[in-house]
Amino acid sequence: MALLLNILWNIPGLGFIPALLWLLAALVMALTVVGLPWARACLMLASYSLWPFGRSLVTVEELTGRPSLGTGPLGLLANLLWFLLAGLWLCLSHLSLALASAVTIIGLPFAWAHLKLAAASLFPVGRRVVPAELAEAAALRRGEAALQRHRRG
Repeated sequence: MALLLNILWNIPGLGFIPALLWLLAALVMALTVVGLPWARACLMLASYSLWPFGRSLVTVEELTGRPSLGTGPLGLLANLLWFLLAGLWLCLSHLSLALASAVTIIGLPFAWAHLKLAAASLFPVGRRVVPAELAEAAALRRGEAALQRHRRG
């Protein structure tokens, strides 16, 4: 099903056009040494924009179980700068496409994908795109850890 949705997603350009915007953002960010973490995140999200179904976005901490540079204070600062420079504009483009997709019942899965991409565009540093099954396993592990803390507390 994910393969069919991904093919249908790219036929009218719902994924291709935002992916080009993400690639443009990656190019702009890569022009400076300071923007390299954002360029990496933009490339990852360009790929996610082309093929969103069957994949999810998770934090590196959720994935590995340990904090990373992108999920700590430096990641927060990087994400705040990103939000001001490009995140807001990419988010608005995905929200516009989500609204246009939601006009028909057939477009609802595409609108949902654009909403996920809009959320991802706000704070992309410290996140990874993974298969949906891996994201579910990470969420289950996080839930089990929270349950253990609750039982001890």
